[in-house]
Amino acid sequence: MNMETQHSFERGVTILLVVAFMGIFTLILGTITSYTFTQATYGRALLAREQAMQVAEAGVEYYRWFLVKNPTIMQTGIGLESPVTYVVEDTEEGRIGEATITATIATACGVPQYINITAEGRADSNTSFPRTLEGRYMRPSTAEYSHIVNQNVWAGADRNITGPYHSNGGVRMDGTNNSDVTSSVSTWVCDSSFGCSPTNSSAPGVYGSGSGYALWQYPAPQVDFASMAANFGSLASSAYTHGIYLSGTTTRVDGVQQGGSYSSVAGSDQRGYRLIFNSNGTVTIYRVTGTSYTRGYNGMLGWHNDYGIIATQTLVGTFSPPADCGLIYVNAKTWVEGTVSGKVTVVSADTGSYAVDTILNNNITYSTFDGSAGLTVLAERSILVPLLSPDMMTVRGVFVAQGGLFGRNHYTTSGSNEVPSGYDSYVQQSSLTTNGSVISNLRVGTKWLCGSPGSYCSGYNTRIDNYDRILAFSPPPFTPAASTDYRIVLWREQ
Repeated sequence: MNMETQHSFERGVTILLVVAFMGIFTLILGTITSYTFTQATYGRALLAREQAMQVAEAGVEYYRWFLVKNPTIMQTGIGLESPVTYVVEDTEEGRIGEATITATIATACGVPQYINITAEGRADSNTSFPRTLEGRYMRPSTAEYSHIVNQNVWAGADRNITGPYHSNGGVRMDGTNNSDVTSSVSTWVCDSSFGCSPTNSSAPGVYGSGSGYALWQYPAPQVDFASMAANFGSLASSAYTHGIYLSGTTTRVDGVQQGGSYSSVAGSDQRGYRLIFNSNGTVTIYRVTGTSYTRGYNGMLGWHNDYGIIATQTLVGTFSPPADCGLIYVNAKTWVEGTVSGKVTVVSADTGSYAVDTILNNNITYSTFDGSAGLTVLAERSILVPLLSPDMMTVRGVFVAQGGLFGRNHYTTSGSNEVPSGYDSYVQQSSLTTNGSVISNLRVGTKWLCGSPGSYCSGYNTRIDNYDRILAFSPPPFTPAASTDYRIVLWREQ
């Protein structure tokens, strides 16, 4: 091969290499350019989505402001405006986008319970990426708590508490808690009745040997128990007109009297009504015409005749609570048990001078556990677990003892106050599981210690408390509020 041919060959190879490298470079450049444009498009989409979320949030807040300015809406249900378009602007950039707001009001017995606010936000930079937020406007419910107690309280080492625990007094917390434990006081006197020996005259608001001390907080705002009692009259009126109303001598359903009158079972600790909830959504009602008593003790009444055992009863009937008014008002002592379907509130209160108790007569459960079923029991005085209760008892619901206590009386097998023959085995029971909320004006007590040092002698040896996270933001109608202020209690993206 001569020199000229060799040079021509080398030039040809060089050209081929240049062309190949140019192709590779062009391919890489195209890929980088495409990736850059894609990322830019993606970035603009992310910006539009973020702006849309902020626009939706502004829409919810605007409507909350509208409701604050028009408080009668939550009283009468009149004046709700929906849908509403709200333009969101920035002081520097001008218009950002707009939110379309829809609001729906939930009522029971014709009374507003809460308002759902839905805002769909769209950014002007790109309307193809809407975001939707939903908020629920209501007073915070007592169902958001595992316990609310209006006095000093002691949670023993055997207690397992899931959900917020609050006292308007001091708290001795020796149990296990996985959520906030709050007290409304800075200090309190912890004496021997709370396991303090010697007396601690300046115990911190929350005090004890519990392992969840990182979640203890004090002082915290009080929960107003007096406001719950103020609602009894309006609840009686709503039930009389729209729900189920048991006067003591008559039964009314949806404003219509069922059958004739009967001898009164109101105004007495020895008579009342028994409500058995059925899984098909009905409730079977008996008139309790006679009871047996045992001797029982609690911190409010001392030793007393406890008329918690039903001796004689007469069937009133089986009824379906109206779909738009799941409220049962009982003007007499009330025994409650069964399987609840739908959301129902039972109020036991006397419009006269007699203070009414409610007895949790047996297990209480729900027909479904998806939030569509729920029970609130609101008693004028106490909510009690009787002597003749299941060894392993489970109750579901929000239990509000407005003027008295939630608990089980102290029973004994010896001495002048011993239980009747044959009832000894009921004095000490195994476990009580509460799924929901316990709201008690006075100190809660379902386990009793005797002697010094105290040892278990009466009640339930193990107590398990779980608050109902589903019903916390969608409680049964007329469940008492934990605050007088309305706010957005549920905030989520659809």
